[in-house]
Amino acid sequence: MKTIHSKHCLVAAFVLTGTMSAAYAQYPKTEFGMEHCLHAALTEKNGGVVKVELKIENGVPTYEFDIETPDGKAWDIECDTQTGKISEIEQEVKNADDPLFKAKLKVSEADARKTALAAYPGDIVEVEYEIEPDGAASYEFDIKGKDGKEMKVEVDATSGKIVEANSEVYQIGQE
Repeated sequence: MKTIHSKHCLVAAFVLTGTMSAAYAQYPKTEFGMEHCLHAALTEKNGGVVKVELKIENGVPTYEFDIETPDGKAWDIECDTQTGKISEIEQEVKNADDPLFKAKLKVSEADARKTALAAYPGDIVEVEYEIEPDGAASYEFDIKGKDGKEMKVEVDATSGKIVEANSEVYQIGQE
């Protein structure tokens, strides 16, 4: 996976994918832009940015940066575009067998998938295994609906309940 190291690379990636004009037309109004939020995220966890998403979380446009740190850990760092502050930091683990995830695991991935797809029908295009700030484990499914729009649906790995669902505006980087 290629690592994106600077804001200039992010913009270049955006332009090269041909999505700049389409995304810009749908781009929600923000008080703080990607550059500010990127700086805030890298202040929290310095490393290489492998993916950037803009999603709508509780009505607020929110950037999520996937950052790989030099120690090999992966982090999802969210920045509220209305306040310019980091709103959440989650550790991403490789799979459900990771000891941090497995310690909380009571719901199988298959059951979590069924729950997510029952609420948000479509195709799962990505699965992430996350450790929440409070230590809880969750599956995060990116579901592409029949309308082509993508939802990020988080299912708690202990309770099996949907704890978060957000619409994705755009993504730079690979699933």
